Amino acid sequence: MELVNLIKKYNDLQISEVIDHDRFNLIAIDHHSTRIEGSTLTEVETQVLINEGRTPNGKPLEESLMVTDHHAALLFTIENAKAKRTLSIALLQEINALVMRNTGKVYNTMLGTVDSRTGAFRKGNVTAGVSYFPNFDKVERLTTDLIKKLNEAINSPLSIAEQLNLSFDAHFSLVSIHPYYDGNGRTSRLLMNYIQAYYDLPLAIVRSENKAAYIQALIDTRQKENIEIFREFMAGEYAFLLTQEIEKFEEMKKPSKGRGFTFLF
Repeated sequence: MELVNLIKKYNDLQISEVIDHDRFNLIAIDHHSTRIEGSTLTEVETQVLINEGRTPNGKPLEESLMVTDHHAALLFTIENAKAKRTLSIALLQEINALVMRNTGKVYNTMLGTVDSRTGAFRKGNVTAGVSYFPNFDKVERLTTDLIKKLNEAINSPLSIAEQLNLSFDAHFSLVSIHPYYDGNGRTSRLLMNYIQAYYDLPLAIVRSENKAAYIQALIDTRQKENIEIFREFMAGEYAFLLTQEIEKFEEMKKPSKGRGFTFLF
């Protein structure tokens, strides 16, 4: 499998050991995941915000809060994955609460008030574009069933290819349940990253420039009831990321051949 070979090469090169590589990789995840949800911050603006706490001029504060919330949720997700904390409804709700900590809203429904900053399940039905999601009264059961299946799989011996597919499937399944009023996409991508971090795999990024193809892959997978559609899309994103990182690392390791210093400012 191409992805397995890319992961082996990535690990053999010890790319993650490069100074600050992991930090910048996490910032790239923050950047792309929040841009998919409407942030207009550039990757450089995201770096400055995370590293220096400086918000970009002329852009809504809410977009900066979305990014810093996502970064906190990502760090929390990875920490819990590395600690092998068991997946649970509570863990997912904690992740979603961090995602929505500073941008969440309060929803008043016939069944009561829901504060989306708490990770609470929705109490109403939702749609997104042409997609309709399960009725709110099915959300808890569907999410519980998903968590049970994921834990059973995690506790089984899996090949690297199966581990990757499990992370992609978890991503698709959670976003298709859409258990929260807000932050479903970000939380689902973080669930994918949780499983990858649990297995010490490089973390996947859905590139924001591929947002349309990403959404279409989700729609086509639901309509055709064929998970291979989404797996193929995510495998393409994953292969692109690993190939790019390997190429950058190998270029960096080449001797300068008398070119002298390269100034970056």
